[in-house]
Amino acid sequence: MNEKSYTELMKKNAMKRKKLKESYVLELYIDMLLSEVLLTKEKKKLMEEIDHSLDEGNKPAFIHLSKKYIELTKRFGT
Repeated sequence: MNEKSYTELMKKNAMKRKKLKESYVLELYIDMLLSEVLLTKEKKKLMEEIDHSLDEGNKPAFIHLSKKYIELTKRFGT
């Protein structure tokens, strides 16, 4: 029978917890990175639409898009 000592079991358990924490941190980092990419893309798209509405002199579209941009920046704290 392959019995492990208490110390070996504790070490194995500690390593398992450490891997779980590292995995959680990695997942959190990936989530933050993806959120940043999506936010940047959405802000860029809105800015292009705002510029286009200014070029066309479309004041209602400009106001609407500007409000969306402000809401976006407030929501993400940027």
